[in-house]
Amino acid sequence: MNIHYLAQRLLRRPTCSLAEGAKLYRTARISNKSGDDSRIRIGNNSVVLGELWTFASGGRIQIGEWCYVGAGTRIWSGVNIMIGDRVLISHNVNIFDSLTHPVNARGRHDQFRAILTSGHPKKIDLGEQAVTIGADAWIGANSIILRGVTVGTGGIVGAGSVVTKDVPAYTIVAGNPARPIRELTPSERD
Repeated sequence: MNIHYLAQRLLRRPTCSLAEGAKLYRTARISNKSGDDSRIRIGNNSVVLGELWTFASGGRIQIGEWCYVGAGTRIWSGVNIMIGDRVLISHNVNIFDSLTHPVNARGRHDQFRAILTSGHPKKIDLGEQAVTIGADAWIGANSIILRGVTVGTGGIVGAGSVVTKDVPAYTIVAGNPARPIRELTPSERD
């Protein structure tokens, strides 16, 4: 079991909801600033080695069944990140459903000061837009999925890609910005 998770539970700090067979490995980190365990849900038999983070201003992360979240991966939510069943998210992936900081310089400075002095602000506009990753998707190492993106069922994101637009179902995308490479054949969809 993950020592960080156990320590947070002993200190009565919010963590996450773990379904039967779900595992947090030693490298996993849960930072639930929203204050509600149900805001981060990890489905049956899923494995998390990365970081799951909800902001104090909101956020929800739902990971389906039989998913994998690799080491060094960061999934940060200010509104909603939904990950379907059987999704593989490789190492060092970043998934953000917000800008993470205000766009204007004064707003960024005010947010930074608040974080240092009183914690993450509970009210802040970070341009939140939900992210959805459909069932059976595969997100390659070192990729970035940005706010408002939907990766369709069976979609594949090539390693090192920056995804700024929706990925159609059963399509491989790659590059910066990510562009369609090809559709999966019928036999590759099983």
